[in-house]
Amino acid sequence: MLNFIYYPVSFILWCWHWVFGKVFGESSGFAWALAVIFLVFTLRAILFKPFVGQVRSMRKMQEFAPEMQKIKKKFPNDRQRQAQEMQKLQSEHGVNPLGGCLPMLVQIPVFIGLFHVLRSFKPGWGEVYFFDKQGVDSFVNAKLFGTNLSTFITMPGDQLAQYGTERLNVILLSVPLMIVASIATHFTARHSVARQNQAALDNPQTAIMNKLTLWIFPLGVLAGGFFFPVAILLYWLSNNAWTLGQQHFVYKRIDSEEEEKKATVVETRQALAPKPGAKPVNPKKPAPGAKPANGAKRMPTAGPSGPPKASTDDATNGNANTEIPGLTPGRSTSKKPGSKKRR
Repeated sequence: MLNFIYYPVSFILWCWHWVFGKVFGESSGFAWALAVIFLVFTLRAILFKPFVGQVRSMRKMQEFAPEMQKIKKKFPNDRQRQAQEMQKLQSEHGVNPLGGCLPMLVQIPVFIGLFHVLRSFKPGWGEVYFFDKQGVDSFVNAKLFGTNLSTFITMPGDQLAQYGTERLNVILLSVPLMIVASIATHFTARHSVARQNQAALDNPQTAIMNKLTLWIFPLGVLAGGFFFPVAILLYWLSNNAWTLGQQHFVYKRIDSEEEEKKATVVETRQALAPKPGAKPVNPKKPAPGAKPANGAKRMPTAGPSGPPKASTDDATNGNANTEIPGLTPGRSTSKKPGSKKRR
């Protein structure tokens, strides 16, 4: 039913075992342990870009979290309207909530696929997906510090005997892996919670999820270690180690980008701001001696000792101000009033 998961997982595991088998030997426990670890690294490298998108999406959602709270208060009894307004808000900010869940959703089927493939490696079995009988026998006979990678602490004694492994050896290898994997899970969650803003921390749902990831999940890894094969514990430990390092790298990179953006904004504002002691310039008022813009009417200017002179345009149109004191407007200046020509 889930062969579309089992075959790709087994193929990646087969490739890495082929690489490390050339170095340590095909039946070496170190070769198989490194194959499991690099299976995790391969998957996480493929999911690196979606993880960066997840971090950016979470950062944006934290920025407009107060706006989402306003929507909930504005439509307290209308769930459908709340969903519509939140989708609109997320679309405006370019946030895809499902994109943030992609890395986690992909890891779940891979974990299930690896668990099933490793459980299928049993003594006397033939081909298992991409592994032939020789590959299966190589895994069954491989031991890491005297322990087979398919064994777990609570495995029945008769099955342990088939693998040629003693329970004490399984305990001595599994317990340290359980403890370290649990601690790595806690610090991974702690590093993620430290990035949340105060608005997210005050959210009751977020507070519950933080408690689950900080304490319940690490305890689950510690308790599940009694039932998980050694190979699964290696998978869990390497997965959390990668996540912790990846978070540190990505968060540092995003913080650096945001600092650069803030510095650019500050430099732009400083460049546009007036210099100390300089008077602000009014762009609407022309500078002294500058010609008026095209289409603008030129204001009359005063002469050295007289009334304002008419502009050239007004003189041309006959609208010049030629009024002389004592002279009736509209009369010629060539004749005096009341004078007659003598014969």
